[in-house]
Amino acid sequence: MAAIYTYWISTALLSALYLSSAFLYLMKRDFVRKAQADLGYHAAHLAPLMIVVKILGPAAILSRVNVPLSDLAYAGIFYHLILSGMAHLGVRSFKGALPAAIGLVLLAASFATQNFARDVPSPYAPAAVAPC
Repeated sequence: MAAIYTYWISTALLSALYLSSAFLYLMKRDFVRKAQADLGYHAAHLAPLMIVVKILGPAAILSRVNVPLSDLAYAGIFYHLILSGMAHLGVRSFKGALPAAIGLVLLAASFATQNFARDVPSPYAPAAVAPC
């Protein structure tokens, strides 16, 4: 039962992190462009793409209409969080890397407990074992 709560809480918090980030990208475009420029990214097309990714990733995990698509969303979010954290650490912005570190913890908890909370198991997550 604790694994089910862990899954839903970590997944909800991870989704909230991503959706609030997408909202920030939509509402504070100039701030986001400056922040990306400070990290060394000068691509104007990056922000709209990230808005879409930050909405579709949690949507694929929460809806779980397709298990392989959900697993792909977990992988995409994992790589995004790793790269985001490394970009912030690369410019010595340790405070900026904190959301990525928190996201990685939430992602690991969500991925590791998904088979306990979902009817259709993922072949890549740890197997849900019935208690003895």
